[in-house]
Amino acid sequence: MSPARTPSRARLAALTALLALGVIGAAVPAAGTAPGTAGHRRPCVASKVPDRGPARDVRRIAERAKAEMGLKSVIVRVTVDGREIVTTALGESMTGVPATPALHFRNGNVAISYLGTALLRLVDQGRVGLDDPVARWLPGLADGDRITLRMLAASTTGLVDYVRLPEFQRAVAADPFRQWTAKELVALATSRERWYEPGTNWSYSHANFVLLGEALEKITGTRLDVLLQEEVLGPLGLRETRNAVTPEIPAPVLHAFAADRGTYEESTFWNPSWTTAPGAVQTTDICDLARSAAGIGSGRLLSPAGYRELLNPGTVGLGRPTKTCPATVCLANTEATHYGVGLLVLGDWVAQHPLFFGYSASMAYLPSQRLSLAVSTTNGPDAAGGHSAHLIAQRIAAALAPDHPIPDFG
Repeated sequence: MSPARTPSRARLAALTALLALGVIGAAVPAAGTAPGTAGHRRPCVASKVPDRGPARDVRRIAERAKAEMGLKSVIVRVTVDGREIVTTALGESMTGVPATPALHFRNGNVAISYLGTALLRLVDQGRVGLDDPVARWLPGLADGDRITLRMLAASTTGLVDYVRLPEFQRAVAADPFRQWTAKELVALATSRERWYEPGTNWSYSHANFVLLGEALEKITGTRLDVLLQEEVLGPLGLRETRNAVTPEIPAPVLHAFAADRGTYEESTFWNPSWTTAPGAVQTTDICDLARSAAGIGSGRLLSPAGYRELLNPGTVGLGRPTKTCPATVCLANTEATHYGVGLLVLGDWVAQHPLFFGYSASMAYLPSQRLSLAVSTTNGPDAAGGHSAHLIAQRIAAALAPDHPIPDFG
């Protein structure tokens, strides 16, 4: 993360102007209330970048990061209280095809934040309790009487993360187009000794969210993609975010390239079926990603009690290594950085930053200033890989909100 720097006079003047408009430095919205929006919804297109001010600062951060990190494309959108500060796209989707804000990409674990919000909406509606045992809906799950919906959503079940298993990694490398079923994925996780007893520790496991998706379907009797549309995507106005039954991505497509298998090759249509629950394997665009940051991060769809659970379902204080779970997996959850219900709390920010075969993205929301950051990147042939979009979001936060840096988790 780049250290926060003292804002230049130009930046201070521009932010002061925004303060006068009431769009930066606004009071923290009450839990469960929506950030404001401005006017009718416009197409997701690049904005004009002035010669000075926050928009130009963000553009320059993106330009420097693209060069330093060897990225093929960088797409960024920043809003305050729903008002656009800047939307910009750099680089190419493919050779000779410029990147634009309208391009669709995979949103990975951003969809897990939708699962968490959908669950909390069901709790608000009185249809379930967070501490209900999942055996009621998933009778075949071992120890389902001791694993609760809260544990699935907060990732405290102790189930092994199948993504870390060597046999899974070999299978994906050998055939990245393979269609995985939820049954196969859960079987991989449950075939290994649990990392710890349910509810006693914290570790990220993709298996938790595959099971949570199945539980939500059983609870509601509704297919998961339909449920998420009804409970989250529709209410937040996410018109460009949708479930993918196949590896297809709706046009226009942001193409991705990866060197995971030793050769820099196109990875756009490698199968994402293993990434989360069927029905929550989604694509989006940068404008919807910014809307998600604000909509999920503000708790717009939740009651005050639901919003409190979203930000801390009891994970603070958990996360310590065991004989079978190293410190790099069982990460310490603190007040400053911890896992919520399907999302990360990073200092004063609510965030997610997915990573999938050449795609990297980041969404982050600062409730005290109603500031939303959305970043999407793809790798060039010399890119180091990793969470490049998250690094760019950290740099933007340091420039626009220097008193509120985005820390790393773990």
